[in-house]
Amino acid sequence: MKIGDKVSVVDEDLSGIITSVNGNIVVFKDEYGFTYQYPKEKLVPKNADLYENIRVIKKAEPKKVVSKKHQKNHMVLDLHFDHLVKNPSDYDSFERLFIQKAKLTEVLDFCRKHHLKKLEIVHGIGDGTLQRMVMDVLESQTDIDFYNKEILHHQSGAVMIEFH
Repeated sequence: MKIGDKVSVVDEDLSGIITSVNGNIVVFKDEYGFTYQYPKEKLVPKNADLYENIRVIKKAEPKKVVSKKHQKNHMVLDLHFDHLVKNPSDYDSFERLFIQKAKLTEVLDFCRKHHLKKLEIVHGIGDGTLQRMVMDVLESQTDIDFYNKEILHHQSGAVMIEFH
């Protein structure tokens, strides 16, 4: 630090131009003409050139780890028969409904066992047979809330379940 340098006081809103340096004591004058004395360790140089050539390095944000149990996306069960078996034409309508019901209860048990919070069941619109079976199974369950995804339940084709 030398006479004529601009300095600023650490921990105070005070700055000025150095008028004299006497050992460890620096005297400076602020913009209003008042003089102050501070030890060198309480002052920092006020020089914009010190900061202009510093490159800012943007570091990658650390990824937040979310457990699979608490993922934002809910599980979806599609009960359309061609998603459940390889050869859908090999089954009659009673067997189809029985397999769909078994898959539904299996997934409900899976969700409970793994403490999942939401499940969406896609049953389609169709003639309503599968939809009635799904509603019958859900009404027989405990500790769940369910509602149709759309306001007009007969047009939605899907039911949302929330486990308690």
